[in-house]
Amino acid sequence: MDLLEAEPAATGPENETPSQGRTVWNATWPKLGAVGVVLLVWQIVVWTGWKPSYLFPGPREVLPRLWHDVMNGELLKASLITMRRGVVGYALAIIIGIGLGAAVSQSRILRSAIGSLITGLQTMPSIAWFPLAVLLFQASETAILFVVVLGAAPAVANGLITGVDHIPPILLRAGKMMGARGFAKYRHVVFPAALPSFIGGLKQAWAFAWRSLMAGELIVIIATRPSLGARLQIAREFADSEGMLAAMIVILMIGIAVDSLVFGRLERAVRRRWGLLDPAGG
Repeated sequence: MDLLEAEPAATGPENETPSQGRTVWNATWPKLGAVGVVLLVWQIVVWTGWKPSYLFPGPREVLPRLWHDVMNGELLKASLITMRRGVVGYALAIIIGIGLGAAVSQSRILRSAIGSLITGLQTMPSIAWFPLAVLLFQASETAILFVVVLGAAPAVANGLITGVDHIPPILLRAGKMMGARGFAKYRHVVFPAALPSFIGGLKQAWAFAWRSLMAGELIVIIATRPSLGARLQIAREFADSEGMLAAMIVILMIGIAVDSLVFGRLERAVRRRWGLLDPAGG
């Protein structure tokens, strides 16, 4: 490990910047290529005349509208409101999911009683919870958070349960022989061994939380808090196809950014820690 950590320093300062530049470029150009392909296909579909331009405008109409909405601050404000809701709901889902997953993974009685229920909650469409959420909490922030948590917490719990279930028994016995008992057992043996599956559960939970949040903002529109979902709904009502597609692009970009900057880095760090990532390949 020390050798790997010392290796970059031996390359010299003059080689550090080009290496970092190549790394950034190698990670960026596939995404830029994919964006280019999507824009090309989008424009070709528009050229076919499949739908009138006022219903399905092309990139030449939508991208300037996206730039305008970003520059005047409307999309930025809506994005911040949506992201705040997403982060709060996701954080609550992590706390609840970890507690539930830890309890179920260590108790046969709880596993038999509610193990299948957790999976059932995970597979249940989030949109099905909104009539109950609105009935209980009216059209409010709480109703949106309620559905976000219900959508994401089961995925967190299942990720932790799966990770604990796949810990090799010999690893637990080795930890016990080395004196890892009680809290030390979970801190030094159980949680590190379950971490790869748990991160997969966190990633899946974010996907559920993001989808639940978008569904909630389409249904529960709070006039004083113009979110991305609210912009989509308002654009649909006023037949503003350019504004609607611009908001959809922002939603997609946020999802890609969170996956790349948060979960992508987290997964690489864990894989590197476990020796599953080639140091030479980054």
